[in-house]
Amino acid sequence: MTGTTMRAISQDVLGGPEVLKETALERPAPGPTEVLVRVHAAGVNPTDWKHRATGGSLGRPPFVLGWDVSGVVEAVGLGTALYKPGDEVFGMLRYPYGHGAFAEYVVAPARTFARKPASVDHVRAAALPLAALTAWQALVDTAKVEAGQRVLVHAAAGGVGHLAVQIAKARGAHVIGTASSAKHEFLRGLGADELVDYRSVDFAEAVRDVDVVIDTMGGDYGPRSLRTLRKGGVIVSLVLSNLAEGLTAQAGELGIRAESMLVEPDYAAMEAIAALVEAGRLRVEIDTVLPLEQAARAHERGETGRTTGKIVLTVGTSTGE
Repeated sequence: MTGTTMRAISQDVLGGPEVLKETALERPAPGPTEVLVRVHAAGVNPTDWKHRATGGSLGRPPFVLGWDVSGVVEAVGLGTALYKPGDEVFGMLRYPYGHGAFAEYVVAPARTFARKPASVDHVRAAALPLAALTAWQALVDTAKVEAGQRVLVHAAAGGVGHLAVQIAKARGAHVIGTASSAKHEFLRGLGADELVDYRSVDFAEAVRDVDVVIDTMGGDYGPRSLRTLRKGGVIVSLVLSNLAEGLTAQAGELGIRAESMLVEPDYAAMEAIAALVEAGRLRVEIDTVLPLEQAARAHERGETGRTTGKIVLTVGTSTGE
């Protein structure tokens, strides 16, 4: 024990937002090729409240949630050459087992992080990693989107969706998004070429000859999306339960590739995302900013399903001896 503590948001039981409590934990120390980052802001994602309620892959609590981090390197472990104390960085802790961003400090392998874009503050940087990496890995690594292709993004105004719209546009694609009509103007401002109000129009009837579908919804969106895809197209599901054997078989019969994926830490992709931000081609929408101690309120806000963009917690640091 070092005797040095930090504030963190933890839980002892599964349940609603009220189970999240502020606590004091021992401050971690970096091992070889790791960095200790003083957290300035932590992004909040749907996976946080899902794990809070069910435990998911984390099992039983206690645990500290949070995967998105923006902050300053406090210390480096043996053999770490990429960063020095004082460097501003942002990144996603290894999903799902590297959780712990809802705290004053985190430790992770150095290449979990990239240098924070100078053009954005820690709040906006913290909102990016998990959602932007998910969109990048779905579009670029899995679907291999090329200029001129037609891309359909479901829930286009959501955390992943609004970044996927911009990344697809940056790749030269024609982007179609599903969203409520109230969010169409916002999405046009991000570059969406066509928009479908899912509340009044059946996208499966309105959209045709798509090369790529990014399915953030699950449920019947996967089977219905097959009707929008051309032969040789690909659907990438970000909801693993949606890639049941039946859907994969249906896609195969139509000459469509069906893929599912979980997001991974990716230094090269984070560098590419940072470059898009610096070039003014990728911006993250912030819905709500709250202090760390109001994590429960952040979860309540997120679970309404009515947010546009991301929720972020700001973290003030105070160490105790």
